[in-house]
Amino acid sequence: MVFDEDSLVDDIMREFPETIRVFLDFSMNCVGCPIGVFHSIADSCREHGIDGDEFLAALHRQIKLGSPAPG
Repeated sequence: MVFDEDSLVDDIMREFPETIRVFLDFSMNCVGCPIGVFHSIADSCREHGIDGDEFLAALHRQIKLGSPAPG
């Protein structure tokens, strides 16, 4: 899945669970939020006063790093 600022928050967290850390690091309360199925990245960044380009870059960096190894 390729995503951009128009992608839904919930879709990104489901497809790439490692991005949940980024949402938390940016103090975005999107994890578990019922509005995440309707809000795009752009919507969420606007709601939380976060620079969208910076946030997208952080999401992409996290995906490249991958999930932490268990244990």
